[in-house]
This record gives sequence, C-alpha cells and structure tokens, in this order.
Amino acid sequence: MAMSKRILVRGKAFGDDEGPLVCIPLVGRTADAIRAELESVISAGADLIEWRADFFSEIGDSRAVLGLARELATTASGVPLIFTIRSAAEGGQPIPLTVEQVSRLCADVCSTGSMGLVDTEMSTEPHCIDIVRTAARGSETLLILSFHDFTSTPDTDALFRKFVRAQELGGDVAKVAVMPQTPADVLALLDATLRAHTELDLPLISMSMGPLGVLTRAAGWMFGSSVTFAAGVGRSAPGQLPVADLNKIVGILREALQQVGQ
Repeated sequence: MAMSKRILVRGKAFGDDEGPLVCIPLVGRTADAIRAELESVISAGADLIEWRADFFSEIGDSRAVLGLARELATTASGVPLIFTIRSAAEGGQPIPLTVEQVSRLCADVCSTGSMGLVDTEMSTEPHCIDIVRTAARGSETLLILSFHDFTSTPDTDALFRKFVRAQELGGDVAKVAVMPQTPADVLALLDATLRAHTELDLPLISMSMGPLGVLTRAAGWMFGSSVTFAAGVGRSAPGQLPVADLNKIVGILREALQQVGQ
C-alpha cells in the first residue's frame, strides 16, 4: 500500500500503515466536566485528544478558552490535543460567534502553543482559513482542513476532490466525514480514501458515520485513514465505538494481518 506523507505530532506519527491513532473527544459543557473527561480519556490510553470547544458553554469568553486550553495541554502530559470548533452547518453545536470570530479564536489558541493540531472546515471563507493557517504555521501547530456531511455521502470523485482541496489550501492533514445511506456509500468513502492515500502527499482522516459506517472506524486505516475517533465519556459524532471495543477490534485486525503475512 502506498503511504501518504508521514508527519510527527509531538511524537505521534500520522501516516503509518500499521494502524490508526485513536482520538477521543472532550465534549463537556463546563470546565469541570472537561477536566473530568480528560482524566478518563488519559486513563483510556488515547493517542490524541480532541477538544470540541463548540460544546463549551464559555466559548464566547476567549480568556476562558485560552486558559483552559493551556490547562488541558499541561494535564494531558504530552498527548497531542486537537482544537476544534465545529460549525452547526457541519454537525457542531450552535455558538454565539461569527465565522471570523471563530477563526481568530482558533488562531489565538494556536498562539498559546498548547495544541498539537487545529481543525478548520474547508467551507470556511478563504481569508478566515488564512488567519488560522498563518497562526498555525507560526506556532508549529498542524492544520487539519475538514469536510463533514451529516446527511449524505457525495460520490467517490467528489469525496476525492475534498481531499485534494485540503492539500491545495495548505492543510497538513485532510479530514472527510460523511453519513452513508447505503453500504455503497461506505464503499465510496473507502475508495476515495484509498485513492487519496495513493495519490496525495498528506495524511488523511476519513470515516463514514452512523451504524453503517462503523466498519470505517475500525478498518479505515487499512485504506489510508491515519486516525479513528472513539467514544470516551461522550460522543462527538454518531457511530463512535467505545474506546475499549475499538482497540480490541483494531488489535484483532492487526494480528490477523500479521498472521497472514507470515
């Protein structure tokens, strides 16, 4: 299997073919709830932790966000954090911030040096992507450029173009998440991921959501997806498996591949 560009995020390798990094989201609404979640996530052995800050009730208070970002990074003890404010249009929580305010807050969080990665949607206005990308480059934070469709799955070519677009916009990692309506939709996502893994030179994150898409969360890494998301205390998207179950399935697949290869 071809390999996308391999990059390191604070010691964690994106782009390996040996198995996915497991990311667990923090979806608490209060600082105390998020602190408690973080302790649980660290105990579960997460490779990555995503702070879904759109769930945070104080998202409109930049000082609270920046302070908590620094605190989480310290408590995480080296586990890379992803900072994400998902828009309501792409499955996030409603928040009292404009698109430009979100971008500037993401840039400010990058400037703290607390996050290993920051997620920005490709649908964001170009000048807002520029704001985040510039701050990410200046702070050695990696930029995930993402696309989410919580209602349907575009065809294979359209999905592949999303990965291409992330590379064209200067993303360090391309992420595509879609909702399948049929098993054929799941195959379209995996096909597009494999093609992007072969033809592009940046790490990928991809998944089909919901019950039909569970296969991609457990085995998407075999098609080139470098990260899979598991449920911790809560879920940030439909179809996320409990982390213990996901680790067990991935372990079985790894062992089976090794046995076949002997």
